[in-house]
Amino acid sequence: MITWRAGVVEQVGPTWPGASELRVALDEPWADPSLPARVKALAYPELVGPLAVGDRVVLNVSALARGLGTGGYALVVAPDGRLPADAPAGPGHLVKARYTPLQTMVLGVDDQESEFHDVLRDADDLRGMPVVVADLHSALPAILAGVRHASSRPLRVAYVMTDGGALPAWFSRAVAGLREAGWIESCITTGQAFGGDLEAVTVHTGLLAAKHVVGADLAIVAQGPGNLGTGTQFGFSGVAAGEAINAAVVLRGRPVASLRVSGADERERHLGVSHHSLTAYGRVAMRPADVPVPVLDGELARLNDLIADQVSYLSVMHRLFEVPAGAELRAALADTPVRLSTMGRGLDQDPASFLAAAVAGVHAAALVT
Repeated sequence: MITWRAGVVEQVGPTWPGASELRVALDEPWADPSLPARVKALAYPELVGPLAVGDRVVLNVSALARGLGTGGYALVVAPDGRLPADAPAGPGHLVKARYTPLQTMVLGVDDQESEFHDVLRDADDLRGMPVVVADLHSALPAILAGVRHASSRPLRVAYVMTDGGALPAWFSRAVAGLREAGWIESCITTGQAFGGDLEAVTVHTGLLAAKHVVGADLAIVAQGPGNLGTGTQFGFSGVAAGEAINAAVVLRGRPVASLRVSGADERERHLGVSHHSLTAYGRVAMRPADVPVPVLDGELARLNDLIADQVSYLSVMHRLFEVPAGAELRAALADTPVRLSTMGRGLDQDPASFLAAAVAGVHAAALVT
């Protein structure tokens, strides 16, 4: 089930909090001669220790060998021939990536040993805090751009990362860049995801930590980088967006459902409003949410009738709000501190995708009291 390779680190490339990019010369050739003898590899020093040029490493190259969307990375499993230093003893008993060879133990914000346990022990109310829910990780910077564009004052925003995509938050350069730029106050990793500023057992405690520990004005819930889809109605990782809507309502927050929209996707099921949004919000979500609907202008206005027809299905349960998505909002998107990219397309290639996410941020900012 795993394709393994070993090799030698030839170069240490870019690093960002929690991750290090390497170039590794492989010991063995591929059966497919078109695959490279030198690969780009990603190491998480918190898991495998620091690495340097000349170190031997063991790699998991399964996704790379299949050409899947892992950012083109092999993943470092361990140094070859030596053990990394033991993790320092500390509080916390939350095991994430449980029962895998790289399971890791962390201190949860909701853990009995956490300094915040008393705060969260009986917490059950978000007190109307807006919670923007999105399918794709790529929506995160666009939603934030909308929030900042619409808000008259700086808002504290927490990103609650679910485990439908990447498990380590360290994989996301966007999270690192947004945190560095001050666009997010905290990243909270939930479920089997780990590596955030705070760890939580569930989306529910992640949201409560956003409100009561971080002091967030609003939260954004989305999976980490990577989205698994099978072309079936319910077989995609973003189905959890519907469950996040339910969690926000149960905790007396104000859920805002960000639509996944595309004007450039060649797949009919993702053109206009993706069937992922229609399924997650129309079939999985059991409680009502606000659904901001982008009103596009210029050349993109051709999509408005299609989008309106598609989202009419959601009006049975949810509250639909038309939000202008014009030139000023697009200019705000062009000014994000991290690169905008979804399914390999940037702002110029698929502006409707990012504008649809941004209007969710615009709407959420207006709900902050």
